[in-house]
Amino acid sequence: MAEERRFLSASGVPIALRRRQHSASCRELAVRGPRLQLRSLSAATSAVWLAAYGLFALSENSVVLSAAILITLIGLIVYLHFVKIDQESLLVIGSLGIQVTSSYASGKESTTFIEMGQVKDVVINEAIHMQKVIYYLCILIRDPEDPQGVSEVVPLFQSSKPRLDCLIEVYKSCQEILEQRKTAPQSS
Repeated sequence: MAEERRFLSASGVPIALRRRQHSASCRELAVRGPRLQLRSLSAATSAVWLAAYGLFALSENSVVLSAAILITLIGLIVYLHFVKIDQESLLVIGSLGIQVTSSYASGKESTTFIEMGQVKDVVINEAIHMQKVIYYLCILIRDPEDPQGVSEVVPLFQSSKPRLDCLIEVYKSCQEILEQRKTAPQSS
């Protein structure tokens, strides 16, 4: 069963939250940002190439045009492969752990897995950024030396930056699975 709802990011950009329940203790939550707009990409490329052509007209040096084309292509490849994230997903499996995946515009995926034994909690935290209060979801990693302590905070959805209403939906889904894990009988 999959359900998709529309929200806004912290910057006002439309995003979509897709929730899939694979079983009672397994949920996938994916936040998808806006796709790369060909119009804005074409405008940026045209601006760089027009500036390069203007410099070429003044200097009559063809190296300027070649450099502009090369810089634009390399910049585009770097942007698509390392910067532009299309989707961020969270797969919560009560018996195993939490998998965090970022899907880039080039098709590359970056995945991190956190074992459930290391997860202390999933919380919504707040931060002050540029005279605004922003909220973000994070996983608290249990300190191996102090079971009550936290050794690391792993922020989620850093690229899409969903607003609080979207984060609450994700938080509730994660907490349902974490509560099932806490109330389930522990096997030795």
